[in-house]
Amino acid sequence: MTKKRFNILALVFVTVVINYMDRSNISVAAAAIGEDLSLTKVQLGLIFSAFGLTYSLLQIPGGIMVDYVKPRILYPIILVFWSLATLLQGLVSSLAALIGLRAAIGVFEAPSYPTNNKIVTSWFPEKERASAIAIYTSGQFIGLAFLTPALVAIQAYYSWRGLFIISGLIGIAWALIWWIFYRDPRDHESVSEEELNLIREGGGLIDAGKKRTEEGRVDFTLADLREAFVHPKLWGIYLGQFCMGSLFIFFLTWFPTYLVEFRGLDFIKSGFLASIPFLAAFFGVLMSGFLSDYLVRRGVSNEASRKGPILIGMLLSMFIIGANYTDSTALIIFFLAVAFFGNGLASITWVFVSLLAPKRLIGLVGGVFNFIGGLAGVITPTVIGWLANDGDFEPALLFIGAMAFLGFCSYLFLVGKIERVGEKG
Repeated sequence: MTKKRFNILALVFVTVVINYMDRSNISVAAAAIGEDLSLTKVQLGLIFSAFGLTYSLLQIPGGIMVDYVKPRILYPIILVFWSLATLLQGLVSSLAALIGLRAAIGVFEAPSYPTNNKIVTSWFPEKERASAIAIYTSGQFIGLAFLTPALVAIQAYYSWRGLFIISGLIGIAWALIWWIFYRDPRDHESVSEEELNLIREGGGLIDAGKKRTEEGRVDFTLADLREAFVHPKLWGIYLGQFCMGSLFIFFLTWFPTYLVEFRGLDFIKSGFLASIPFLAAFFGVLMSGFLSDYLVRRGVSNEASRKGPILIGMLLSMFIIGANYTDSTALIIFFLAVAFFGNGLASITWVFVSLLAPKRLIGLVGGVFNFIGGLAGVITPTVIGWLANDGDFEPALLFIGAMAFLGFCSYLFLVGKIERVGEKG
């Protein structure tokens, strides 16, 4: 039996690393951009939020697109365009241009996570799916953990402009690699029939959309869109994704500024200290995925094996509030690391899209899921910029802790029993 699904997972992992490099390099460059272009924190918050606005608004169209366009074609196209927008950030000097380019990155990254989920749902049996999602999701944490010092170093040598140019070139090169090596399961020349049977019999949706693709039909209707919004279970994961995203967006945008300006750390040192919470999140998401799949294989219910790590993770995320009550750098990093470990533990939420969504609407529900989660990228950076405009981040951390508690309640009370909704056969 071949194991080509793990080669595919490696491709998705690297793509996620590059995806988040292009989302997060703005946070590394923010202090330098603000000083160079004389921007206020509110203006920086607008730059941060521009990505989240277009990213979230285009999740539903992006999710629909994922149901009809093969990943081998879709991913290289969006990779090239968001990488070009990243590169161009190094060539502009106005607030409006930076906002526009950040918005463009959001446009072209919008289909990326629904695509990731569609790939894993197609390539992996259900008993391996949480682990697969954990592995590719860990790319956003491990990438940020090791890339943050590297991005800081690149900026130190080549300025913030060089940082964006180098990041963009990396993405363009990876788009070519993806196009050369990725194939869907049924199109992969070297995958064995035994592996295909393992995936299919284990609940992998190898044939999802097969009839639609072969007949060349585009049969999306408004009833499909309604289906994605009428089920409380789906609203449970939508709201939970928004709340989880609030903590993640803080680390993706304001975290280096918090360490440098509010906690008084030098910029190079902050690059290394900023890696610690990302490493904690990396271990959290891997622990969550592998533990969840292990419990499933042992016959533990989905309610315990899938929801348990998320509920615990949301509670641990509330530890971020503890950083408000100490001046010790070690304790500050400890509280932030525990909170981000919890965020990682809760980050297998995409498995619920695979488990709850109608099989024919995996991409659409994934788009809605990421749309509402992506709203955190619009609202949270702006709210934090407003709350911390006088230099005090304590109210911002209280806001994030409250969001974590709301996410806990959403999964506990709204999601309920894990079962697929709205199937019409």
